Amino acid sequence: MIRLLTEGIIFPIRTIQRRRDVPAYARESARIDREGLPPADPGPERVVEEGMAWLARAHEAALGHGGGIARCFSLISGWSAPYPETTGYIVPTVIEHWHRTNDPEWRVLARRLLDWLVSIQMPDGAFQGGMIGQEPVQPVVFNTGQILIGLAAGVREFGEAYLTPMRRAADWLCEVQDRDGAWRRFYSSFAAPGEKAYDTHVAWGLLEAHRVDPYRGYADAALANIDWATQTLLRPNGWYDRCHLSVPERPLTHTLAYALRGVIEGYLYQRDPRLLDAALLTARGMLSALRPDGYLPGRLDSEWRPATSSACLTGTSQAACCWFILYHETGDPQFLRGALAANHFVRRTIALEGPPEVRGGVKGSFPVDGDYGRFEFLNWACKFTVDANVQEMSLRRAAVPVGAMRSREIA
Repeated sequence: MIRLLTEGIIFPIRTIQRRRDVPAYARESARIDREGLPPADPGPERVVEEGMAWLARAHEAALGHGGGIARCFSLISGWSAPYPETTGYIVPTVIEHWHRTNDPEWRVLARRLLDWLVSIQMPDGAFQGGMIGQEPVQPVVFNTGQILIGLAAGVREFGEAYLTPMRRAADWLCEVQDRDGAWRRFYSSFAAPGEKAYDTHVAWGLLEAHRVDPYRGYADAALANIDWATQTLLRPNGWYDRCHLSVPERPLTHTLAYALRGVIEGYLYQRDPRLLDAALLTARGMLSALRPDGYLPGRLDSEWRPATSSACLTGTSQAACCWFILYHETGDPQFLRGALAANHFVRRTIALEGPPEVRGGVKGSFPVDGDYGRFEFLNWACKFTVDANVQEMSLRRAAVPVGAMRSREIA
């Protein structure tokens, strides 16, 4: 098997394609995508309902491996093994869905995911990179930071049962952090080596840990990393150096949005206007690449120009989440229009009928044979899409006149 140093693609898909062994259903899915999106938008409520149901099925598919949530459903190879990293930050999405629906099954699922994560925690408090069953099994900073987001949510919701595992993960992150705030050790073997701008998303995990367990230095460590990233890697136009998984000059919107969200969370914690200014630079840069129909190129170069012909739907939904937050913070209607357009685009890529393996799931790329998560429905793409649509639903309940702000209004 060829292990590609790409954005989480671990199947030998390029080799399969060259052999023309792509199943007929996958080829047909790509053909349909390339004909364009359907005009009908199912709306956020339906997408949230179906997306959460898909995540529950992804959990069921992972039970044969002990628990967690399957990394993806592939049109070529079926359900994957569970992915600890993204299972971690899916936990808050499940908890929030429980509060919205009052359905106790979601509470049960949240605890199952948390208990499984605790069961695979390493002796030093870290968590492994990659999927269960992948080699090498080694501690990874980024994955630990994402799981920390879930453990902190577990402490907030369920109490001290998850406090010790959360502390162990957060303490380990603080111990392995360099003095300038960067993390240069324990990077993933499934990405390029070295420090990354998107480790600000690890800093977010430490901020969440601080909120439920202050006075242990977690916030100081988080802000040190965010300061390091914004002061050394942020360009004047908002683009980040070292924000890639594998292609330095063409990072994914996925990793750019990771970096942006971490900076936003730093601002929400500290209310430092410097962090808001940094976040606005990046958010407006990404917004400049958004088409009026909500299409956001999946890769962008250092001038915010398209660097691929497909959309990374994960990155599109993450960007929408960030734009919604910044609209709330600044009142700038460009952010609201951008978020609504992005959500509108992603919703129309989702199949709400058909086989349960794909119904409600979110593709890695649009079209499905694009260069991120090729032929895969990714659990984190679904998670961020649910989150973005919940934000839209909240604005509608707050009587924000979102209906008058269609995607065509974007300048």
